[in-house]
Amino acid sequence: MTKKVIITGGAGFVGHHLVNKIINSTDYEVIIIDKLSYASFGYDRLRENAIIQQNERVKVFTADLCHKIPDGLAKEIGENVEYIFHLAAESHVDKSIEDPFSFIQANIIGTHYILEFARKLPKLKNFVYFSTDEVFGPADKSTNYKEWDRYNSTNPYSATKAGAEELCLAYANTFQIPLLITHTMNLFGERQHPEKYIPKVIKSVLDQKTVTIHADESLKIPGSRFYMHCDDLADAILYLISLKQWQRDKVNIVGEVEIDNLELAQTIAGFIGKPLNYELVDYHSSRPGHDLRYSLDGSKLKELGWQTTDGFQKKLEQTVSWYLKNREWLL
Repeated sequence: MTKKVIITGGAGFVGHHLVNKIINSTDYEVIIIDKLSYASFGYDRLRENAIIQQNERVKVFTADLCHKIPDGLAKEIGENVEYIFHLAAESHVDKSIEDPFSFIQANIIGTHYILEFARKLPKLKNFVYFSTDEVFGPADKSTNYKEWDRYNSTNPYSATKAGAEELCLAYANTFQIPLLITHTMNLFGERQHPEKYIPKVIKSVLDQKTVTIHADESLKIPGSRFYMHCDDLADAILYLISLKQWQRDKVNIVGEVEIDNLELAQTIAGFIGKPLNYELVDYHSSRPGHDLRYSLDGSKLKELGWQTTDGFQKKLEQTVSWYLKNREWLL
């Protein structure tokens, strides 16, 4: 009988990179569950990837996890599911501030329904919940948060992700769901939504528009992040599940290089070969609920033996080059 994995949000930015990695690296059948929101671009990401589009091992089902998985869909999926990768979520901080309840529905209620489905699967090896660095809140220069540090959500998005983490842990404790929670930071790569920082900078540089860059109140220290390409994230995930069956644990998956957002924009402009027009603005007065710096401690993953194969600069240059050849993804 064919072994299966479920990827919720598999038509999304991170999800479709994970689908591609699993198809290329394993013999699993991949079941995608996605509600096809604005962030999914319909089936465009899946349609553009020939490996996914033409592969009989990929099945796509349209469903909104804010509701119970229909019996017909559950029957179609079957019981032979070994892994669930739960990525489906609303993730835009500004939208969470405008409409917090929709994030509660998608990120907490949605997690509840996929957990309910998961606990009835007899062959489940791991439920992997994709969380975020933002559950820990802002970090000063001396702070790198470890996996089990306290939560300190500063906006509705991060609060719903923290709440969903706790729900996952409750199901692991109560129903013995084999659980792995991952925290990631800023991700980039091909086919990212143009509202995100890197594609937004690329488009602004091409159009010679001003890039808004968040900084401290003095407008001297830009915000900074650790960036990671989605291919590296997918590779780290497959590495982790190859090690063992995880039981109620957490792992931070972090890029190796911290870069401030001004330096990042300047680097992108350099790759494009055009000048950067930018304006530094006070991050909190311009966007309440946002933080200047996030940081995770990635030592646990390194101790487990995983590391990225290519450097950040190479991956960033490849990504910029891809967008220059596929400008429809900047529209």
